[in-house]
Amino acid sequence: PVKLIASNSEHSIMKDFIHNSIALKPEQLIMSDLKWKYLVRSAMRGKNIMMTGPAGTGKTMAAKYLVTGLDRPDFYFNLGATQDPRATLIGNTHFKDGQTSFDESAFVKAIQTENAVVLLDELSRAHPEAWNILMTVLDEGQRYLRLDEDINSPTIRVASGVSFIATANIGTEYTSTRVLDRALMDRFEIIEVDILSLSQEEDLLTKRFPTVSKALIHSVADIADATRKEWRSEEGKLTTMVSTRMTVRVCELLADGFSLSEASEVAILPFFDASGGTDSERTFVKQIIQKHMATEMKDIFNTGNDSAESGPF
Repeated sequence: PVKLIASNSEHSIMKDFIHNSIALKPEQLIMSDLKWKYLVRSAMRGKNIMMTGPAGTGKTMAAKYLVTGLDRPDFYFNLGATQDPRATLIGNTHFKDGQTSFDESAFVKAIQTENAVVLLDELSRAHPEAWNILMTVLDEGQRYLRLDEDINSPTIRVASGVSFIATANIGTEYTSTRVLDRALMDRFEIIEVDILSLSQEEDLLTKRFPTVSKALIHSVADIADATRKEWRSEEGKLTTMVSTRMTVRVCELLADGFSLSEASEVAILPFFDASGGTDSERTFVKQIIQKHMATEMKDIFNTGNDSAESGPF
């Protein structure tokens, strides 16, 4: 009975913490209170979390804010940049002077750290071998990693309270990503990170860049919003959009004294296909940007010329 009372008390404390966690959500993070609460609850319960959404919408940032808010040990692994999944997740075997030695990976240390938050960034770009290795680690009924690179092949158990947070870009737009295995996805609680609305984007940029004029902030947010609407449209002309990561990059340049046309040229246009001349995605985005230029800049794009790349852009 005493143990039951203690357990109930702990459960009550955790439940109160979860439902009061809205206070931990930073102003810079534009995420609904419900999704933030679900994110906190999943981490507190040691669940695996997959944050999905288009590139540049703040998935990794949300995960990092969570770690800061919970004040727990954290480990970061960019699986999208991993060329050797076995070395990254298990370790390396070395042969020297006739002796065999094994160096375990940082991932092995991470999963043995109680209450750690392990961020698996860009899981959708990882090699399928990484997914196979992670299957038993992420499975609620198994939670182990076999170090089969080690001559003794020991089994490492995932420590109590460890939570895995993965980020994934999912959609036909991401040609460098792989279709995630359904068995792997079933091991996660899925949280969709929303694309910001015009007002949300404007609010976020205003808070982050107080020295940039409101008019310029509005222009950047409106350009992004126009590309997102076109991207979402069934008959849209764009296969990608201006992400929040891109709007932040543009505002960083504006804060450093770049003009909107200069910032757009280097931070937005390279992400849009220039093939097709005046019918290209890049020309379409140029026309969206042009609406926010001063009157004397109206001919900046020189769209009447044969070359789509002529002029300042």
